[in-house]
Order: sequence, then C-alpha cells, then structure tokens
Amino acid sequence: MNTHWRLPKGVDEVLPPQAWELEQLRRKVLDVFVSWGYDYLEPPVIEYLDALLVGSGEDLDLQTLKVVDQSSGRQLGVRADMTSQAVRVDAHSQRSDNIQRFCYAGPVVFAKPQGDQTSRVPLKAGAEIFGASGIAADAEVIGLMLQALQAANMHSPVLLLGHMGIYLGLVAELVAQGSLDEAAQSELFSCIQRKGASDIRAFLDNSATADMLAALPDLMGDVTVLPRAAALLEDAPEPVRTALAELQSLAALIQANHPRVDLRFDVSELSGYGYHNGPVFAVYHPEHGSALAQGGRYDGVGAVFGRGRAATGFDMNLKQLMPSTPLSPAGYFVPFAAQESLDGLGDAVKKLRAEGHRVIVAVSESETMPQSCNGVLVQEQGEWLARSVSTPANEH
Repeated sequence: MNTHWRLPKGVDEVLPPQAWELEQLRRKVLDVFVSWGYDYLEPPVIEYLDALLVGSGEDLDLQTLKVVDQSSGRQLGVRADMTSQAVRVDAHSQRSDNIQRFCYAGPVVFAKPQGDQTSRVPLKAGAEIFGASGIAADAEVIGLMLQALQAANMHSPVLLLGHMGIYLGLVAELVAQGSLDEAAQSELFSCIQRKGASDIRAFLDNSATADMLAALPDLMGDVTVLPRAAALLEDAPEPVRTALAELQSLAALIQANHPRVDLRFDVSELSGYGYHNGPVFAVYHPEHGSALAQGGRYDGVGAVFGRGRAATGFDMNLKQLMPSTPLSPAGYFVPFAAQESLDGLGDAVKKLRAEGHRVIVAVSESETMPQSCNGVLVQEQGEWLARSVSTPANEH
C-alpha cells in the first residue's frame, strides 16, 4: 500500500483557515513579549546534540530526534525545547554583563508523542530572563505568562506554584546521610512526579528527612498549604527552609500584582525537563487537561558554555491555545464575469487591501467564491462596491 502521502504518527499539519489563525496568535503573543522589553530571537531548528541537551534530564534526551551530520560526522539534534538555545545565546552568541530578556516562537519536534492527542510538532512560544537572581524576575515572567495567555483569550486560569529547592534540598540531605544512592534518585524523582506515596516510601528509611520527603505530595491546594509546609519543614535543612521562604515571598508578590488570579500550590511540583532548580510554575484551565504554560528557574545551566548565570523563564504551546472553531470568513471576491469593465477595479482592490481586507480576484470563469470570503465586489453605475453576499442588491 502506498503511504508516501501520510504523515508520521503524531505529526500534524495546520490547514487554512486555522493556519492563519495560528500565525495571528503567534504575532499577538510576540507583541506582548516585545512590549515587556523582551528581544526576539530565532535559533536554528537543529544544533549539535551536546548543546541542545545542556543541563537537561533524561526526558529531554529521549524526546530529541538525533541524526548524524554528514558534514562533520557529529551528532545533531532536532530541538525538542528552546530554553537551552536561549541559554547558549546568552552565554555565547550575545554575551552581556547586563540583565538580558529574550523571547522566541517556533516549532519543536518530539521523538514520540507525549499522549494520544498530543502533536509531536508543537509551536512553542516563550520568554527567558538571564542575569537576575531575585524573585522579582520570577514574578515578572509569571506576569508576562498570564498576560500572554490573556492575549490568547485564555481567561480565569489557575496558576500553580512550587519550588524545586525543597525537593532537591531534602534529597541532598538523604544522599549526605548515605541513605539514598544515585541509582535510586531517578526512580524517586519519577515517584514524586506520580505522587505515589507508597512508591516513595519504598526508597526511603525511617529518618525525619525521609518523612518530610514522603509527605511532600500531600502539600497541594490553596494558600493554606504554606503554613502546613512550614510546620512540616520546620526542622528541615537550611536550603529547604530557604526555598520555602522564597516560595512564600513569590506567592505574596503574585497575589499583590495579580489579585484576581486563582493561585494554587504544589510543594512537590517537579515539572519540566530536569534543569529547574528554583521556583517552578504552571498555568492550567478547566477546559484543558494539561498545562497551558509552564516554566521556572534554572540558575547556572549555562556553565557548560562558560557562563552559568541566573535564569528563569517559561514556554507555551500555541497549538494548544487555538480556538476549537475557526473565525468567521472575512474577505471579498471579484467574480470573473464581473470583470467585463476593468475601469476602477484595480484602485478598488488596492484600497480594500490597504485597509487590511482580503480580496481574491477570479482568474477564470470556473473559479467560484471560496469559503474564506463573505463579500463580493460588484460594479454598479460605474462604481465598484464591496458588500456582503447577504446584502440585497437594491440596498446600495
């Protein structure tokens, strides 16, 4: 059976009119980013593999398509994430001692689908801040994330906050105590992500630190989670208590700047590709089953490029934000039969196009008005008139 016209499993194409709506959405989101002072960059779709996987975990490695460069013989990767590319730009391509803000929007490719309905070619848009270590930077990118979603007509979102430092600090303490080896850390990370309390316990001893770690998945909910977390972690190592205090301060800043946002907490939130090491955040909506946008802090990841700066940012899949129904058509059609007299037609078409209207001029008698048009150009009494197809001829 011939299959050359079929797309690979999980690979989708966006067709008219949705393709143009997706492009308009991309422009709206980028306009928001740029209005906040973020500089647009457009990194390459492929890079040397070791650059793409900087600071990442196993998940990103498995999602990255790999090929051999016929020119150099080195392995290339098709990007599955654009954060590492922004890190390289800050550390190498466009170095600065000042704080830098970058934004981007482009396709990434997953080696395999993340779910039955998930595209392997999402269109990611995101923003990153480099060189700012305080929570003011995290609060800024969260505010930017919320406004970008609003520009995409996503209202009443749920903002989820967490902090990787709490988990990492407890794990570091167990490793220092000799009760958690390196081989078990990866499986423990997966158990925490799955919120599997019994599975978590299987990796831990009966120490106080282990009890704290096993209790993390229960620390989910509204702002009342924070005092519960403070009580549980009262005797935790200092890095853990510092991370919790940072999460509390960030939450207060978000509540002050965005008092209407529905704020939730998950102290064991470990989303991302393994490079986050500070506050993490994600936005959800009741109409969607997965996060609409997510990000967090990843200080020091650029060290492999010779510059490990403070960094925080987020990204979102614009395809996920597309409206379920296309917009109504908006354009004008000039039938071939109406072009018997061309006097003034060119000027009328130019004027409509200059005003932002779409105008299609038929090039043969067989061409009919497409669904993308809801109006026609007709000549009456020597004047070209644009009107809706539903408008009776005597209304002019």
